[in-house]
Amino acid sequence: MLKLSEPNISEDIITAVADVLRSGQLVQGEENLLFEKELAAYLGCKEVILVSSGTAALHLALLALDIGPGDAVLVPDFTFPATASVVSMVGARVVIADVDRGTYVLSPDQIERTLDQWQGPERIRALMPVHEFGCSVDMDAVLKIAEKNDLYIVEDAACALGAVYGTRKLGTFGDLGCFSFHPRKTLTTGEGGAISTGSVQLAQKIRRLRNHGMEKRHDGMHFFEPGLNYRLTNFQAAMGRLQLKCLDEWIVVRKKLVEEYRCGLAKLASRNLIHLPVRTEGHSWQTFMVVLDKGFDRAVVIDALRQNGVESNLGAQSLSVLDLYGDQPFLQTVGPELYRCGLALPLFERMQRSDVKHVCSVLESVLLS
Repeated sequence: MLKLSEPNISEDIITAVADVLRSGQLVQGEENLLFEKELAAYLGCKEVILVSSGTAALHLALLALDIGPGDAVLVPDFTFPATASVVSMVGARVVIADVDRGTYVLSPDQIERTLDQWQGPERIRALMPVHEFGCSVDMDAVLKIAEKNDLYIVEDAACALGAVYGTRKLGTFGDLGCFSFHPRKTLTTGEGGAISTGSVQLAQKIRRLRNHGMEKRHDGMHFFEPGLNYRLTNFQAAMGRLQLKCLDEWIVVRKKLVEEYRCGLAKLASRNLIHLPVRTEGHSWQTFMVVLDKGFDRAVVIDALRQNGVESNLGAQSLSVLDLYGDQPFLQTVGPELYRCGLALPLFERMQRSDVKHVCSVLESVLLS
């Protein structure tokens, strides 16, 4: 079976993890400190705080910005539910905006439309642009909108470590950037995540919040506020450090595989049986998702691919279709379509060109049968 994704865990990573386990320093050790410094240098930001998951990163970001009851946060319709769930978990209201059909991410027009038409009792205090699958939202426009409306920006870059907008890495434009190291991500520590920021004050607060609200000082531990346990282990950090050295190289490989897909699927796209994602500069291609014509039953297509040795799946969810986040004043059209018709195909850097050709051949056979 050709898997949808495979973590790239080399023998030297396994050795590094074993070394940490033998050391007995399993949490908050030297590997954590080094990984934070190296990741900050890679991203080009002042501070990085390692946490236990991408969801933890999003949750801590909102807590650090004091987002809570009476506030609202604008999020895209097409994303993993964690994006919106953390908003609900801090007591704020989720406000959903539709996404672009070709890139799958928020467009400036949709953001402005939602802000202009919002009439709820809550005040929208933050934007949460999601760089879905590693594709950048138009951050120049987002920065202008945020400044105009006095909004915080929390970048959900869970899928976008290593992706670039202009000359800067994603996750460094907003007040805070949030990353995931889940096994489906290009860099994985099993579970895990990180928060990037240019604010020393926010970084200090997040470090307290991830560690029970406490700080270690010369005379012992001091508790400053209620907090959580969202720490990354030391052996996970060892995994991340070694993978970070290879990340840009892996992204280059993924880009080449995506071009193979585009060539191999051109026939199906020309007949409008599928729709390919729009090319954008700086895309890191954590996932390659096509959109099936509405006449196909995606479940049938997924099953047929599986019978031919190819794993596939949906891409992400439509928050408005899930109906978990309260009444929404705006009708979404693109997000639900992507949710119902999106088809994620295998993509990982150890794939071969022959693997891509096989997937394209099988999909063509299934859709034309």
